[in-house]
Amino acid sequence: MSTPSAPHSRVLIVAFQGWSDAGDATTEVLQHLAGLIDAEVLHEIGAEGYVDFQVHRPKVLFDESGKRVLEWPDTRLFGPVQRPGESSDAVVSPEPADGETVRRIDGSPVRDLFLLAGVEPARDWQNFADEIVELVDVWAIDLVIILGSMFSDAPHTRPIVTTVTSEHEARRDAVGAVRSTYEGPAGISTVIDLALAEAGIETLSLWAQVPHYVHSTPSPKASLALLDKLEELLDIVIPRGELLVQANEWEANINRIADADEDMSRYIRRLEESRDEELAAETTGDAIALEFEKFLKGGPRFARDVEVPDAGSRRSGASDSAADPEHDTDRETPGSPETPDGPADRRDDDSGPGSA
Repeated sequence: MSTPSAPHSRVLIVAFQGWSDAGDATTEVLQHLAGLIDAEVLHEIGAEGYVDFQVHRPKVLFDESGKRVLEWPDTRLFGPVQRPGESSDAVVSPEPADGETVRRIDGSPVRDLFLLAGVEPARDWQNFADEIVELVDVWAIDLVIILGSMFSDAPHTRPIVTTVTSEHEARRDAVGAVRSTYEGPAGISTVIDLALAEAGIETLSLWAQVPHYVHSTPSPKASLALLDKLEELLDIVIPRGELLVQANEWEANINRIADADEDMSRYIRRLEESRDEELAAETTGDAIALEFEKFLKGGPRFARDVEVPDAGSRRSGASDSAADPEHDTDRETPGSPETPDGPADRRDDDSGPGSA
């Protein structure tokens, strides 16, 4: 395992619904972590002026008093709360009876983990990034980890490939990251990453590759891969809960579909051979840049979409993206991205990591 630059660093983990959340992998990670650390909302960046409400619509709900209220797709910062009179080392909230919480290697609970969740804004990205830089400064965050997942030519039968990049040489040396060599259209994650780097704040970008031919269903296997890498980067232990069972069911469901479809089986075997060669040569930053370039040029093509039954995902409406034409990888002529950062995600999921 790698060693953090300082003990008990205050770490912020960031993820956005949208183009950089293939297979719902990153938002599932934030939901999972939020359930383990029992974080509270510390700040909200209002959606007005940033979010396209025809893409991410507000939801009408009943509050505790039975009144109908609107919940807007705001970007929310979650973290521990220090009550008046408590020392910084005080227990922020009671530990769960089953001990299911994020812990350090020595067994002590983690009390300095923050989460930032929202939907990718449709406009005014520079001001949005500036607000996040200010939040990081106000809450004295030492390290920001930006999560991303993308569809690629990745076989579901092999370990999910993750890549870690950083603009900071010292951080790269500490955790074995590389500097991204990618040039081309960018998403909000890159805008925030570079804004934080410009402000002198250390960042890591952690990305996972998700099999493109099962894009209509969440990918718990990719979420697990991101959690595995977070453990390594931060020297912490993260309980997996039901994610391991869900990942096994996800892979088994795809295997059953492939067994009944010879064309799909042959395609997956070609991907397996290619991935085995890549892993043998050790995946590099150049390889992940190549995946980005292929994705932005229209993505990998396959003869059909694969509808995989929901493998116990905890998120409602997770399969809505199956009908999203922006995620259609079967077009004969790949089109150019609709927006500067790639295809837009059309889901209306809640922006908070604790949403069902």
